[in-house]
Amino acid sequence: MSSTTSSFFHNLFVGLIPKRQKSVDGHTVIAALRSLTWVQWGHFWCGWLAWICDSLDFFSVSLSVNYLEDTFQKSAHTITTAITLTLLFRSLGAVIFGILSDRFGRKWPLVINLLIAAAFELGSGFAQNYRQFLIIRSFFGVAMGGIWGLAVSTALENLPVELRGLASGFLQEGYAVGYLLAAVINLTLVPETPTGWRGLFWTGAGISVFAACVRALLPESGVFLRAKALEAAQGRTTAHKTRIFVRETKEMLKRHWILCCYAIVLMSGFNFLSHGSQDLYPTYLTTSKNFSEHDATVATIIGNCGAVVGGTIAGYVSQYIGRRLTIIIFVVLIGAFIPLWILPSSFGALSAGAFFLQVGVQGAWGVIPIQLTEMSPPAFRATFPGVAYQIGNMVSSASAQIETTGGKNFQTTIIKNGVPTVVPNYATVQGILVGVVAACVVFLALIGPENHGSHFENYKAAFEEGAGRDELEVSEVDDDVLPSSPTSVREVSEKRDPVEDAGAKV
Repeated sequence: MSSTTSSFFHNLFVGLIPKRQKSVDGHTVIAALRSLTWVQWGHFWCGWLAWICDSLDFFSVSLSVNYLEDTFQKSAHTITTAITLTLLFRSLGAVIFGILSDRFGRKWPLVINLLIAAAFELGSGFAQNYRQFLIIRSFFGVAMGGIWGLAVSTALENLPVELRGLASGFLQEGYAVGYLLAAVINLTLVPETPTGWRGLFWTGAGISVFAACVRALLPESGVFLRAKALEAAQGRTTAHKTRIFVRETKEMLKRHWILCCYAIVLMSGFNFLSHGSQDLYPTYLTTSKNFSEHDATVATIIGNCGAVVGGTIAGYVSQYIGRRLTIIIFVVLIGAFIPLWILPSSFGALSAGAFFLQVGVQGAWGVIPIQLTEMSPPAFRATFPGVAYQIGNMVSSASAQIETTGGKNFQTTIIKNGVPTVVPNYATVQGILVGVVAACVVFLALIGPENHGSHFENYKAAFEEGAGRDELEVSEVDDDVLPSSPTSVREVSEKRDPVEDAGAKV
């Protein structure tokens, strides 16, 4: 067995409960919040807004399945192919825009990414047949795939370390806010306008353009500007920096292949968890529980309120008890509320189930932006998290179709318009899928790495010599800024060169 693999297994379970971090670098969370500049606030809110746009545009299809069935004369199983294709193509977008961001900066790649996504979201509303709709949603998937990684790096890398847990939770819940906003538009605008479901897509496109304009008005990331200034002082050309970038990327992949594999498997589990509990949820309520479109949308809104609460709390708590332990606690909460999520028939009970289940789902997800960013090779913290996340999306892309296929095999009888009617039993199917995946995620979190409190902003950028070996900027090497946890996979999979190991001193 290789030394890399041996080290990985030797370090399993190490540091599940990290040292409590009430403050970092001597500052409290309140003091850190007060110290933020308007540019730091702007970068965070811009990343949050971009993630809202991503979610709103994606869930436009989930909320419109019944309308799309009527428009294109296709079954729910066939319509959800659009969701599958969008998820499949997202990994391509993550690679393209992640590389552009790590090489050229955070600002303009995100602006261009948002504008391209807006164009395809707009086009979705003009589709005249099912074939056109599938093609447009596939291209939209490429554009959508880049947004998460760029949004996370934009929002988190300029914040003080002590704020990153709280910021991660709130940032990730932009996903729930986007779903919530889409549900509100679907509840109010769609029934009242002659364009119907198309108006939901057009509104999403407009919000994405607004987000792009906001990002264009803000300056480039300070972390990236410092790296560019250092390279400019050394007189290196763009072509030279590109060659260095390619070489360092290869070095990073060579050194961190275990980390790459683990992150992809972890994100596959997380994406099955979220898509399995959300993508078909409105259809589940209207089909298996005989809810009206209005009641199904309201229940979806309630569930997303729980998601916002869970993600924000989990992100904050993770700063004190650690990333992985927080994930495990909230995933266990999912299992506790699955019965309330699928067994009742009343609106009140099912809505309560949706609220608490999404507290668990999005609570666990709220830790993921900072967990993946801290886990990543520091120079590649736009590409690595984004690609791992989107490949996980690709693996879980068939979630909705798995559930619709399961619904054909698991059926139940409900009273519909006074008549016993056989319908797909999506409650059972979703309960089984979410329960099994939740158990897998707990196991993956237990055996995984953690680099809690990492000062990743002090490492070299991807276009600098030594970035693939996780080298610190020479001017930044100081005991007070070195990563504080010894449980990073970077430390598990190999010994870093610049410092015997940045976390080994702990």
